[in-house]
Amino acid sequence: MSAQTAALTAHIASALERELPHHVVVKVGCHLLDTVAAAVSGAGMAPGRRGFEIASGLGGHEEATIIATRGRTNAVGAALANGMAAHADETDDSHPASLSHPGCGVVPAALAVAEAHGRSGVDLVRAIASGYDAGCRVGRAVGLEVLDLRLSTRSSHALVGTFGAAAAAASLYQLSARQCGHVLSYAAQQAAGVTSWMRDLHHVEKAYVFAGQPASQGVLAARMVAGGSDGVDDVFSGHPNFLDATGPSPRRVELSAELGTRFEVVETNIKRYSVGSPAQAAVQAAEELVVEHGRPFTADELAGIEIRLSADLARVVDNRSMADINVQYLVAATLLDGRCSFALAHDDERLNDATIEQLVTVTELVPDEALLGGRKAVLTLALKDGDRVSQRVDRVRGTVSNPMTPGEVRDKAEDLMAPVLGSSRTSQLCQLLLDPARVADVREITTLLAAD
Repeated sequence: MSAQTAALTAHIASALERELPHHVVVKVGCHLLDTVAAAVSGAGMAPGRRGFEIASGLGGHEEATIIATRGRTNAVGAALANGMAAHADETDDSHPASLSHPGCGVVPAALAVAEAHGRSGVDLVRAIASGYDAGCRVGRAVGLEVLDLRLSTRSSHALVGTFGAAAAAASLYQLSARQCGHVLSYAAQQAAGVTSWMRDLHHVEKAYVFAGQPASQGVLAARMVAGGSDGVDDVFSGHPNFLDATGPSPRRVELSAELGTRFEVVETNIKRYSVGSPAQAAVQAAEELVVEHGRPFTADELAGIEIRLSADLARVVDNRSMADINVQYLVAATLLDGRCSFALAHDDERLNDATIEQLVTVTELVPDEALLGGRKAVLTLALKDGDRVSQRVDRVRGTVSNPMTPGEVRDKAEDLMAPVLGSSRTSQLCQLLLDPARVADVREITTLLAAD
């Protein structure tokens, strides 16, 4: 076994015994709340409903809660359903260095296994941190500097989530370091996905690729090994191995780089807006222009709208059929309303509103090579009085370089959860999820997440 794999598997195996720095515990709580809120709001959307239908038909022991439903099923099925719900509405977190959305895979997997085994909130936090550390490091090690969505290629989102979910589950099963190596080997066989999800019209397949599949397959990998199955000791070295098969220029050293001092959850972004990541900066720019203008714009004031986004990401949000990933709609509606609410971002019927359609016809989306390398945007409005106003956003609120506070995360979560669970229960959940160390048994949380 390579030194890098040995260090990583030991890190996973010892996760529940390892005390985390306070700032890491706080960050994990923010991502736990953010992901759970995404699953609550996403449970009623098409990906969440499809996930529930499949998971509730799997049978087996009723070990874990399917969020925002009356359903319970085995931990594998619950991870599948809750993962798909968590990525249903484009509100979950993202990790730039590994080109992934780790939370929607790691958190549902950890929550399902923790509930099934009656683990504490401390155990849950440490397992989630372990999942982010492992999954994102594997993503870094694969060596994809940029995921150019103009090309056909493997999907980094699926592989990071699968390894992360597997590591979190393995930590909660308290497997040995050697067994954790076997879990990662099973995860390597399950880590699959290609960027054809770009052509998914209804977000169901995308939610499966990014979250449902990784979460459920990660739990299954850990359960296989916990049940006595063995596997390859080190899937990342020797011949053949996962890294050589997956990336054009693998960096094996990344598997263990700065373990214990660099926590990947701290390097992960939380979305301020429940919209596709490439649209975040444009929406923020629209809100900032409204503030500068002193009030929302009217359609009669706007002669033209130019949106400049990174050249490799613009097509992800270009005139899509779903409101939350249609940047032309999101910018136009935000300019008219003054802010981008969850309701605005998911109002698909409003795509066909006459005023919105008129503004979209005067909107130009420009893929800009100068904006490569991040979620950046330049928004320029041509006003009918002849003026032009422009706003550039290089650091979106919620990113590592411009983070949201726990209070801001809570505000976002309440906007997502209160319409589904009610204000009182939402308030209780926010308190517990932001401070999970106070939870003796994770079932205190999942009981509140079940529908009445």
